[in-house]
Amino acid sequence: MTVAKTRQERTRDAILDAAAALFLRNGFLGANMDEIAAVADVSKQTVYAHFHSKEALFLDVVRGLTGVAGDVHQEQVTEPLDDRPIADYLQEFAELQLTIVMTPKLMQLRRLVIGEVERFPELGKALHALGPQRSINRLSRAFAHYRKLGQLEADDLEAAASFFNWLVMGGPVNDAMLLGDTAIMPAEACRGQAAESVRIFLAAFGPRAKHQA
Repeated sequence: MTVAKTRQERTRDAILDAAAALFLRNGFLGANMDEIAAVADVSKQTVYAHFHSKEALFLDVVRGLTGVAGDVHQEQVTEPLDDRPIADYLQEFAELQLTIVMTPKLMQLRRLVIGEVERFPELGKALHALGPQRSINRLSRAFAHYRKLGQLEADDLEAAASFFNWLVMGGPVNDAMLLGDTAIMPAEACRGQAAESVRIFLAAFGPRAKHQA
């Protein structure tokens, strides 16, 4: 059952949507509160009643866009609580992560945050915590499960999770960040990138990896 939002919640959402569009289009300095209020169809006083400053609004936009992406991933890839093969879990995890993250909006957000991180270090911390660190934490929990099942050999689970996360995401994100939205991977390429990352990772951390070393 969906609970209807209050008027205050709808107003806040409208402000965040307007701010996200303007920040992504114009940057932090290029967007102003008058324009955000006009696009959201509220007064500037209403914007300040919800967000006490432009900086606070900017931080909430970054947290919101990044958090929603993580929420979608978590809803669609559940925690492995059975004997499902690790290769199947990692393929689904990686392919969906690439599909969700590799979008123009999230790449624009990442570029924007990097451009403003010296001015607002909290932005980088928020993007890191709600983006890659959240994925690494989820993988660490999954790896603990698979280590018990004998499907993974890793002493440092977080290090293994970080390795897999950046094995999947490092190249594609770097290309899109530097070369622009035209370099964003299509779905078929995401599938191939995920499969190759799983193959390389399990060659290093699979149950036979140490015995073959």
